[in-house]
Amino acid sequence: MPITLDEVRHVARLARLELTEDELRAFQTELDALLGHFQDLQAVDVTGVAPKPHAVALQNVLAEDVARFGLTRDQALANAPKSRAGLFLVPSIRED
Repeated sequence: MPITLDEVRHVARLARLELTEDELRAFQTELDALLGHFQDLQAVDVTGVAPKPHAVALQNVLAEDVARFGLTRDQALANAPKSRAGLFLVPSIRED
């Protein structure tokens, strides 16, 4: 069942799109093709195929949670453009 030009206008209005008649006809063609692909998918026999929650097999890769020493304050501040009293100095973003 092809999509009508009125249906395309309705969808465009819902999406608050101002489309020309040429654009409406172009979208009508594209939407017809898209709906045709969905009809092709509906015709596929999936009897006996178990549903999958995801298209690709997922596996969590977890690292061991081990406490370890991090950077010292001096190492952390070594590449900072500005620092004072062991703290990072950053530009103010507050307007006066």
